[in-house]
Amino acid sequence: MTADVLGADFETRTLPVGGATATLVRHRAPEATRGAILYVHGWADYFFQRHVAEHYAALGYDFYAVDLRAYGRSLKPGETPNFTTDLNEYHQELDEAARIIRSEHGHERLVVMGHSTGGLITSLWAHDRRAAKVVDALVLNSPWFDLAEPWIMQTVGTTVVRGVGRVAPKLVLKPGLGPVYGESIHRDHHGEWDFDLTWKPIMAFPVLAGWLRAIRLAHFRLHAGLDVGVPALVLRSDASHLHAKAFTERAMVTDTVLDVEHIERWAPKLGGQVTSLAVAGGMHDLLLSAEPVRDKAFAVIDEFLDR
Repeated sequence: MTADVLGADFETRTLPVGGATATLVRHRAPEATRGAILYVHGWADYFFQRHVAEHYAALGYDFYAVDLRAYGRSLKPGETPNFTTDLNEYHQELDEAARIIRSEHGHERLVVMGHSTGGLITSLWAHDRRAAKVVDALVLNSPWFDLAEPWIMQTVGTTVVRGVGRVAPKLVLKPGLGPVYGESIHRDHHGEWDFDLTWKPIMAFPVLAGWLRAIRLAHFRLHAGLDVGVPALVLRSDASHLHAKAFTERAMVTDTVLDVEHIERWAPKLGGQVTSLAVAGGMHDLLLSAEPVRDKAFAVIDEFLDR
């Protein structure tokens, strides 16, 4: 492993996957007495949340994060950022990350933490790998369980996307997601966080038909019911503020990306032992919210992991 962009106390390792590469990031605990955590980022995202890694390392977890293929550290010249036509492709990097964590680094306990699209990806992966007992617990931070659009887009629009996405997968449906969420978290605007705007642009990346088709197929699979086979914690904000054209202070205390009612509705579809909770005043990434809010989110996750 080599030194990472987050500093000398973070290491990276390249994972060859399906003709592309992913990247595994590691931050070691002084004493890894509680096993390991593997973090999976959202869409138009990558791992930059140093404070999350440091929090869990201090509690005795070796902390790992994966930048999926064509995301963040893994994005190569000529690749379409963040693009796939099948979310199951990402099983390869998650399988390899888990193999390294368990077999090479000797961890017997693995907690998987997914944010937004990462929450959808890790839910499907945990379901598909339940027989192998790869995952011991699942923590989902504002997972993307449904399309935060009006009913017509969820139904008729989705039918169109499923057809178009098959024949013209790189057709641009939207130029991006708008500036509100990015401006609410980046320190050059209204937030407190620094991240690489090449890897995580304020406006996100263009929404492509093949990618959205893959997302909707994954949503339908979740809605039909999964069995992740392990205790799962699903966290969300207590309110959404969707489709805003410009930043207002409300963006600092709500989820401006997803409909939190969807998260609440579909969380039980993970199967088994699911704890679903709202964190008042949370943003889309609860762990990037204002300090009192993210401290509450950390406390809820920590208590869940203690159980």
